[in-house]
Amino acid sequence: MGGCRTNCPEKISLLDRPREECGVFGIYAPGHDVAQLSYYGLYALQHRGQESAGIAVADGTKIQLYKGMGLVPEVFSGNQLQSLPGFAAIGHVRYSTTGASHPVNAQPLLFRYSGGMLGLAHNGNITNVTELRSQLLTNGSVFQSSTDSEVIVNIIARSAQNNLMDGLIKSMIDVRGSYSLVIITENQLLAMRDPHGFRPLCLGTLGDGGYVVASESCALDTVGATFLRDVQPGEIVVIDKNGLESIQMFKPRHRSHCIFEYIYFARPDSKIDGFNVYKVRQEMGRVLAAEYPVDADIVISVPDSGTTAARGFAEAAGIPFEEGLMKNRYIGRTFIQPTQDMRELGVRLKLNPVREVLNGKRVVMVDDSIVRGTTSNKLVNMLRDCGVREVHMCLSSPPITNSCYYGIDTSNKKELIAAQKSLDEIRRSIGADGLHYLSLEGLLGIFGETRNNFCTACFDGHYPVEVPQPRDTGKYSLE
Repeated sequence: MGGCRTNCPEKISLLDRPREECGVFGIYAPGHDVAQLSYYGLYALQHRGQESAGIAVADGTKIQLYKGMGLVPEVFSGNQLQSLPGFAAIGHVRYSTTGASHPVNAQPLLFRYSGGMLGLAHNGNITNVTELRSQLLTNGSVFQSSTDSEVIVNIIARSAQNNLMDGLIKSMIDVRGSYSLVIITENQLLAMRDPHGFRPLCLGTLGDGGYVVASESCALDTVGATFLRDVQPGEIVVIDKNGLESIQMFKPRHRSHCIFEYIYFARPDSKIDGFNVYKVRQEMGRVLAAEYPVDADIVISVPDSGTTAARGFAEAAGIPFEEGLMKNRYIGRTFIQPTQDMRELGVRLKLNPVREVLNGKRVVMVDDSIVRGTTSNKLVNMLRDCGVREVHMCLSSPPITNSCYYGIDTSNKKELIAAQKSLDEIRRSIGADGLHYLSLEGLLGIFGETRNNFCTACFDGHYPVEVPQPRDTGKYSLE
């Protein structure tokens, strides 16, 4: 993964959300056009990363790679896929959380080691990357990029003198943090998930014996694969001419699935670790309505991630749901200069209110989260300009009070409005008549007996794996 630095142009986005992660895809399917199928799979995962995309294909003797900056159809806009023949492939779409937004950091990464060629694509973030990189440099490793993913590759390569499995085991022992990996050799496809299961990874089958691995099940659907199961925390999956072999290297530690996958990141049609994302978001809205009974005329959402929860809220509260904000779905990757006037324009370019729906109404506006509060304030002002009488802001997540170190690019704690202000101060800051966050208890209650299987560090500061000590806060607690 990698991170956009402060001198990058600012993207038009709803800045009151954490930034996307990455998406990985892998396929082993002799007789199929695996490059083309990988393209479709990455297209289905485009929401997880829009900075770069890449595909590496193996044909039994070599691995060929093509990657570049931009969206999937921008990177593969010509005949690149036709030049990638083979029977196995891995792909990656990237939003950087460590390492600059630069072509050299695009994935998959491809290397030669003593056993041949190795390609790797990574979703996650390594918390002890500074320590590991220092050790590797001392021992003579050379790095081509600034990503933590390359640290994993070096550990695997240096420890795979006898066989690749030794390197994978060594990396699982040494690396702390989050990682869902797809790995390709000249003859094999492998997948690996960290022992806590922070980032999602699932496995599917093709009708004629092929296999597919992906960050989300929606990518399996797109390529015509049937969902088989989730890759288990601490599991290594090996796929080759002999079929599929599962190696449970480590007994799953305390499961710490990222709960923000359900709140925002994942596509609603995906199933992750046993739960359909759409159904979870719908239930979030119902719980919100129970926690915050309010007299209102309509319920609207901040599209798209707030829409399912808004429908659940409306259904439970008996208040009509209306499309009060329309999203421009063709905004793409437009960039703007970070001036106040242009930021205002950027929000209006992405979301436009339907005045005839809103005028004179008491409105409940449902969104997934607030990070800094700047965009929420602009949205409330937009509604006021349309003649809205009351605005009640409801969030389908608890207050975000801590940064994430496991693969989500949240703001510095000093920039997190919920870490700096009380509920009423936030309400006044964004200009709303009412404000309610979904309670952590209400959120976890949706998952029943598995409620303790989630990482909630961004809400409560309890980090399942030790994290770098922030400069601006005290020590975080560890579970």
